Amino acid sequence: MNRVESSGGLRAAVDFLKRLIAGKGSEDCRTEKAKTGEWGESVAEAMLRKKGYRILGRRLRVGTRDEIDLLARDGEVVVFVEVKTRKSEDFGRPLSSVDRRKRHALSRAAVRYLKKHHFPKVYFRFDVVEVVGAYRDGDARSVKHVENAFTLDRQYMLP
Repeated sequence: MNRVESSGGLRAAVDFLKRLIAGKGSEDCRTEKAKTGEWGESVAEAMLRKKGYRILGRRLRVGTRDEIDLLARDGEVVVFVEVKTRKSEDFGRPLSSVDRRKRHALSRAAVRYLKKHHFPKVYFRFDVVEVVGAYRDGDARSVKHVENAFTLDRQYMLP
């Protein structure tokens, strides 16, 4: 198999163009992965609201490449929430995909967000919500909330 054939990005672009030409609506153009992720964010948001969190925002773009899945308040604490959704735990817990690189990106997004919105000195933390299930069934078999899942990347800490 050559490089072009193995490229998932190119294949996704070709599939998108085929659906666009066929006249499918934008709703149909979302990938299975995107639909699963959006469903997981909805499940996580509902769970956090039930726990008494105030949701401040969802899918917030920060800069050109960073996104905050959910922004919430837990009392006086601002909570940056990363939602990880998987169909099963066959390949490990969703939390395991929040690696060093992802933590760095989330730290960068949080600092940028706080600076942009002129938050005064505020306590904040990073939580991860793991959702395991299938959006097609509407069945979240498992929803786990990991508070203080990681700390701010050292690069962004003030001296």
